Amino acid sequence: MNKNLSTQKMVSSRESFDKTLIQRDPERVTKLPISLVIITLNEEAHIERCIRSAPFVDDIVVVDSFSTDRTVEIAKECGARVFQEKWKGYGPQKAFAADQARHPWILSLDADEALSPELAAEIMQRFVDLDAEAGYLFPRKSFHLGRWIEHGGWYPDYQLRLFNKDKSQWNSAALHEKVEVKRKLKMKRDLLHWVFDDLSDQVVTNDKYSTLGARQLADSGKSFSYSKLIFKPWSKFVETYFFKRGFMDGLPGFIISVGAAYSVFLKFAKLWEMQRVQKKSSK
Repeated sequence: MNKNLSTQKMVSSRESFDKTLIQRDPERVTKLPISLVIITLNEEAHIERCIRSAPFVDDIVVVDSFSTDRTVEIAKECGARVFQEKWKGYGPQKAFAADQARHPWILSLDADEALSPELAAEIMQRFVDLDAEAGYLFPRKSFHLGRWIEHGGWYPDYQLRLFNKDKSQWNSAALHEKVEVKRKLKMKRDLLHWVFDDLSDQVVTNDKYSTLGARQLADSGKSFSYSKLIFKPWSKFVETYFFKRGFMDGLPGFIISVGAAYSVFLKFAKLWEMQRVQKKSSK
């Protein structure tokens, strides 16, 4: 059977992937001096899968922003050292989490991500030859609306997830945070991402990120533009659905492209709202 097809079948849903993790025996995996670092807020549905996908790490750090669900309890059961920290923004929060790690090498994952078995094996095989001054990019594949999304700009969505904190560090951005490294190298196998629980979750997330995006524009001195409010959403839809071939993902691809366009619309509409409120308050 084609290897990609067998992998797709194995992880076609969150539940089936979780079952493959339960079948693993982490005690039989060679431990490496790598710290797995995760920031969380109410991630009880994801945190165990994330941690169990990296059985080779011998240090697990979870920085939680006072979850009200079972996130902390589950993380501790999985062997994590849990720190409670008030939310500071993505960049500062991840920087704080990295500071708690026992090892220079940091594997920084979002709670809704998991290493594919192939990527876990690749990290273990390449560890002795890793470049301490480089950050390692993983091709990220996202599952949404019942399928893996492979077009529309969603794949390969390279994410820097492995770095040496003695040579690199997170920036302070509240949105679009990144690790500042001297050079970037790529891993070949996939990082898996269960991006949204459902469409309602996508709407809520787009609303949150459009607010952060609008604030970032305002803080950088960008002024509201009617032309951007009108034309940027259309160009985003054309870009993702046609030029990046979102149509090849069927109806989910169309829904995703419409959502991306609407998120851009919200960002500029919120920028207008923010600047209008500022003008009124300054009078």
